[in-house]
Amino acid sequence: MHHIYRCYASIRFVGGITQNAMNWNQLISNKRLGQENLHYQKKDDRTEFHRDYDRLIFSAPFRRLQNKTQVFPLPGSIFVHNRLTHSLEVASVGRSLGDDVSRRLIERHPELANSHLGECGSIVSAACLAHDMGNPPFGHSGERAIASYFREGAGQQYQSLMTPEQWQDLTHYEGNANAFRLLTHQFAGRRPGGFVMTYTTLASIVKYPFPSTLAGKKQKFGFFQSERPVYEKIVDELGIHQVDGRYARHPLVYLVEAADDICYEIMDIEDAHKLKILSTAETHDLLLAYFEPERQARIKEVLNTVTDVNEQVVYLRSCCIGALESACVNTFVENEEAILNGTFPESLIKHLPGTIGEAYRECERVSYARIYCARDVTDIELAGHKIISTLVDLFTSAAMNPDGAYSRLLLQRVSPQYDVKAPDPYTRIMAVLDYISGMTDVYALDLFRKINGESIPII
Repeated sequence: MHHIYRCYASIRFVGGITQNAMNWNQLISNKRLGQENLHYQKKDDRTEFHRDYDRLIFSAPFRRLQNKTQVFPLPGSIFVHNRLTHSLEVASVGRSLGDDVSRRLIERHPELANSHLGECGSIVSAACLAHDMGNPPFGHSGERAIASYFREGAGQQYQSLMTPEQWQDLTHYEGNANAFRLLTHQFAGRRPGGFVMTYTTLASIVKYPFPSTLAGKKQKFGFFQSERPVYEKIVDELGIHQVDGRYARHPLVYLVEAADDICYEIMDIEDAHKLKILSTAETHDLLLAYFEPERQARIKEVLNTVTDVNEQVVYLRSCCIGALESACVNTFVENEEAILNGTFPESLIKHLPGTIGEAYRECERVSYARIYCARDVTDIELAGHKIISTLVDLFTSAAMNPDGAYSRLLLQRVSPQYDVKAPDPYTRIMAVLDYISGMTDVYALDLFRKINGESIPII
């Protein structure tokens, strides 16, 4: 049986950390995937992890995030977050988390002072930039449209052409796995190995370190079958262990996840206030609840000096992000042993104690009841599902039947970097999904209209 499923039943616990625990010296590596034996002279003082950050922020897939939905529809006179602004904010919080955690851990383990552990801030911020780069247009609605096309739509006809593992990839299609594919897959016209990122940055974005066959009811997984050998190479290099038949997370994944959790929850509340889904009083109550009465009183004194209600919410938001960041750092450091043992369950946010944990859960409850079910949000999800379903159906059919006249016209739209003429069906369909998932919302909508004859170029 493939070694990803092996169970380490013989792990023994010694002094809280198992003898088989992961270790920081191996986990933080600046070796680059695809350039393991390449030696070159650096032309500047940037670290390898800083180079990862720069490669991402100057890349076309990252720029396209500016036109991908975060939660609310993008058009309109009121600015709300898109995937680009969200990713930049997550990277900022992630840098703080990484810097603070590395400082605390080096105080605890002074022997690591000269290791790469001190660069955690750069690693986490780079991984945060990349965490949403694999999302298709229209976010989770786009993911669901792709998965449902193969699971219950016309795409069912291709099941017999796939292995069971490949079919699970398609019926559980996932943006997290696609981000890892985007960063590591050798698309035509790109340098070998994709972005050629460091091993540690790549491992830090894999939130669900298992294949689609273990996705379960949440439909979440970390890598497609096509990238499975690459992920296994990374975990071998970094010494990431298995627990109960699954790979443990790389420890820095918890910080990337925490930065994302902090930003999307607090910023969604701010956006909902701007759009008048939540009143000013409701927003104040939700955000003040993160603090004990004494701190609340000091915050209210500042609020009384600010007349603009939006600026009041901005100040509250900054206070909440600071408090959540500090609490997550404490939780990570306090649970270092379990994290290195691979036994720490779920996320840092879910382990926040007392007042701050209760306030976060109340924001989650309000978000699901009032924000994510708002009519504008639902409308964009419905439209996105229709657009992506149509594009997946047309281009998959064209790739699988390329000799038809209409198929040839459709495939002329696809960039040569996508191998839609691959000899095996799985690779061909994955190439179609690469093409569609890389689209912005506006591009997908425009293409949908043109294909349906609703938008014809003026001659």
